[in-house]
Amino acid sequence: MFADRARIFIKSGKGGDGHVSFRRELYVPNGGPDGGDGGKGGDVIFVVDEGLNTLADFRNVRKYCAGNGQEGSKKKMHGANGADIILKVPPGTVVKDAETGKVILDMSNRKDPVVLLKGGRGGKGNQHYVTPTMQAPKYAQPGQRSQELTVDLELKVIADVGLVGFPNVGKSTFLSRVTNARPKIANYHFTTLNPNLGVVDLDGGQGFVIADIPGIIEGASEGIGLGLQFLRHIERTKVIVHMVDAAGVEGRDPVADIKAINAELEAYNPDLLKRPQVIAANKIDALYGEGLEEAIEKIRAEFREEGIEVYPISAVSGQGLKELLWHINELLSKVDPEPVVFETEFTFEMPDISNEPFTVEYDAEADEYVVEGPRIERMLGYTNLESEKGFEFFQNFLKTNKILEQLEELGIQEGDTVRMYGLAFDYYK
Repeated sequence: MFADRARIFIKSGKGGDGHVSFRRELYVPNGGPDGGDGGKGGDVIFVVDEGLNTLADFRNVRKYCAGNGQEGSKKKMHGANGADIILKVPPGTVVKDAETGKVILDMSNRKDPVVLLKGGRGGKGNQHYVTPTMQAPKYAQPGQRSQELTVDLELKVIADVGLVGFPNVGKSTFLSRVTNARPKIANYHFTTLNPNLGVVDLDGGQGFVIADIPGIIEGASEGIGLGLQFLRHIERTKVIVHMVDAAGVEGRDPVADIKAINAELEAYNPDLLKRPQVIAANKIDALYGEGLEEAIEKIRAEFREEGIEVYPISAVSGQGLKELLWHINELLSKVDPEPVVFETEFTFEMPDISNEPFTVEYDAEADEYVVEGPRIERMLGYTNLESEKGFEFFQNFLKTNKILEQLEELGIQEGDTVRMYGLAFDYYK
């Protein structure tokens, strides 16, 4: 089955933790800290593969995770970086946030790989935290957290021209006649289940890509039948060709059919009706004399004020096809040649968290609780504890960073001493 939509879970790699170790060699009893840094987590990367034309692979595997960075080790050894994961998608794939439906990334004209989720930064080893007041830091920076997201992949066919019409009006026959496409052709409804693409070659090296967009019927914009699956493909097209059965072989009214399809296009995306349209009145080989002229004039009269041209054709005999194709080519020459690209509506950002390390320990020898680390040292550096607001900020810092909670877990009692570098205070609830 043609797969043009898939929901997957993607996750970048976590950064490796920094390492805590000290140099230990013969005759060097008090070596300094030599803990290495953690490795960077792997990225989630999207890349266009011109050889793909469906999202079928993503319907079987739904979870994609990059590798985690390794922890640093002693002797200042850096942990290995996590492996990136590369997701290959067909041209025209749009990546949306599954929760909001907003566009994150449009791969329609991307030539280079795109990093969607970045791997976590590796944490620094304790070698980086030596200060004049702390020569033997017992802490290291943890690796940055990974990023994760559930996304919807949608394949929106990239074609210059979208061919629309009710079932059995001859779209597949027309496509096989004017392009190199070979769609299945039969006389029953919903023969075409896949958007068929073909290249129209005109004289002088001119031409365009045309797509047969199936399944657009009344109620399609409300999800009836396969309508919504196929409506998304027409968003890329620049010119819309309505194909109708001018002869009314199956009793259909061509004017009513065009209006019904335009109503569905407008309900799905009002901007679609702003694009140039042309009507291909097919099956004129089944009409003769005054009957033919009357049928074509009826359609022209209805859409003349809208500036939509009507071209009588026969997809079977080839009559009128050349004139129609050159008119389509002329319409395309007046529109922007760049592919339709969907603007980014959703940007994934890593939550701004401070992961600088600190430790909360009980020093039995000094009979005091010791809290130290870069985050603590930095906080004390910019906090004036002599002021009321400064002391209030200090208390909130201890609470929000769960330092008080860790002290209680270690068994601290009222009146016990807590030391933070040059600051010592008695603990009271």
